[in-house]
Amino acid sequence: MSALPISEIFGPTVQGEGPYAGHRAMFIRFGGCNLSCSWCDTPYTWDSSRFDLRTQIAARTVEDILGQLPASGGLVVLTGGEPLMYSERPVFEELLAQLRARQFVIHVESNATIAPPPPVIELVDVFVLSPKLPNAGRHKLQQDPALARRWIPIAADKEVHLKFVCAGRSDVEAAATLAATWGWPPERTWVMPQGANSRDLQARWPLVLDAAIDHGLNASHRLHVLAWGDVRGR
Repeated sequence: MSALPISEIFGPTVQGEGPYAGHRAMFIRFGGCNLSCSWCDTPYTWDSSRFDLRTQIAARTVEDILGQLPASGGLVVLTGGEPLMYSERPVFEELLAQLRARQFVIHVESNATIAPPPPVIELVDVFVLSPKLPNAGRHKLQQDPALARRWIPIAADKEVHLKFVCAGRSDVEAAATLAATWGWPPERTWVMPQGANSRDLQARWPLVLDAAIDHGLNASHRLHVLAWGDVRGR
């Protein structure tokens, strides 16, 4: 296919969470996801029971996508949904190649269930993976939310971070156990509070932060939610 399913393209804004929180960025949000997290903050990208996906997602060519970005330079984040669902398509690799040709720094956010092919790995600067803990609930079609094991050797050569959504101390403990099981370095393991509004985030932040410190992990807030709430395009 010569087009990609895109939910929205927005920015400039800031990366709100994870290892590059606070960095100025553009976002390309893909439609579709192979999981169905109960607390998902972008259900309009995949949940046909609540949204008309025909109006939420549009097939966009690489030229269309580039036309909504600055001419060159800066950070661009591919997110979703789950962008790596399309990583085997030639058009996905074409998009990355065109972004790199325009001197963009490319970050990809993924749920970690899909490891991309080598050409895609080579074109991306940073991957931020968000493996799902039991707090995400059961997934559609009983999809396995486990980290694709091929990420472990990929992370030995690329900058790949883990980022876990945590409601409290027990979630942070579970994240630390998983990271240790996978041999993931603590300096590239992040936890952040679950929540789509500032009230919930602030209530959980001290619990998550204290546990992160105790377990030697990094912690990230959700800056965009603190600033603007649960709104699209920020």
